[in-house]
Amino acid sequence: MSELISTTEISKVYVMGEERIRALDSVDLTIQKGEYVAFMGPSGSGKSTLMNIIGCLDTPTNGNYILNGNDVSKLTENKLAEIRNKEIGFVFQTFNLLPRSTALDNVALPLVYAGFSKADRSEKALKSLESVGLGERYKHKPNELSGGQRQRVAIARALVNDPSIILADEPTGNLDTKTSYEIMGIFQRLHDSGNTIIMVTHEEDIAQYAHRIIRLRDGNIEKDEINQNVRSIEKVV
Repeated sequence: MSELISTTEISKVYVMGEERIRALDSVDLTIQKGEYVAFMGPSGSGKSTLMNIIGCLDTPTNGNYILNGNDVSKLTENKLAEIRNKEIGFVFQTFNLLPRSTALDNVALPLVYAGFSKADRSEKALKSLESVGLGERYKHKPNELSGGQRQRVAIARALVNDPSIILADEPTGNLDTKTSYEIMGIFQRLHDSGNTIIMVTHEEDIAQYAHRIIRLRDGNIEKDEINQNVRSIEKVV
């Protein structure tokens, strides 16, 4: 494996009136291509801030962030948007689908910004939907799909640009137990096929599907350990 993510002493300070809130405090972190990592921690631990910086949704106050060989820690918002579209596939707890658009159009959306033709967008989006078992539902709108199916559409959208990282923020937070296992099975398959997955979760049982668990507290990495007992979907009753 080769290095995909490297942060050096990244800090994030939010100024609220006269108060300065240090959300991250000199965090050093390296993630290799092909890893499956979970960020865990209580509310206010810094896990969401770290995810936002890694996902190029925010920039650090101090320190450096190298993504795929490029220093992205001080880029402009337009450059960050380009990096997000090219390098990162996002999966959110609330799905973030356009309600009036079909599954196909939702999945194809990142390709619009990437400059693909309509024919190429449709072809790539359909293949991505097929990869998560929803090829036959490509004409359905979000309100015609179950919660699990909507999350599958969101995963297909995250995959459509062949990103360097799949970044999942509480991907099972709005799903029942059975559907959560199905979604984790998809992530497991994606990791087995070589994808790099970074997941933020507060659920211990969901974190156990990751091969590495990073626990944060008070803006610092409290523990960074290899998961010796990786949970597999085959082991779930």
